[in-house]
Amino acid sequence: MTTTLDNPKALLDLVGHELGRTDWREITQEQVNRFADATGDHQWIHTDPDRAVAGPFGTTIAHGYLTLSLTPIVLAEVLAINHLGMAVNYGVNKVRFPAPVPVGAELRATVTLTAAVEKPAGIEAVFTLTYEIRGGTRPVCVAEVVVVYR
Repeated sequence: MTTTLDNPKALLDLVGHELGRTDWREITQEQVNRFADATGDHQWIHTDPDRAVAGPFGTTIAHGYLTLSLTPIVLAEVLAINHLGMAVNYGVNKVRFPAPVPVGAELRATVTLTAAVEKPAGIEAVFTLTYEIRGGTRPVCVAEVVVVYR
């Protein structure tokens, strides 16, 4: 589901609304390894499938920050804004990783517009992203991300 708006100001009328949910996407070992290369985080729970079998999760798991780094693609999948000059990632107010993301799991996110205010720089929007894995009982990531739209 994609919410389509004519311009960034239309966000002001959607505060408190769920904007959509992404499709399921598989998290692969290759993706985890590339993220490890990009960040220098090669901890065995992420990158060593043989060792991870005997570890606390029974398999390799995605980095929490890998999950969070999917934010731009998640927002693009659930929100389209016509007549948009630009969107700038402004930051993260809060982020938690309540459960692991096993490699091979399918992940999706639900996006809710938590706040939106007009500021000199543009419309500052706060989104709550709740990531889940198929068959999971708890969210794997809950984050409040801030984007400024012009």
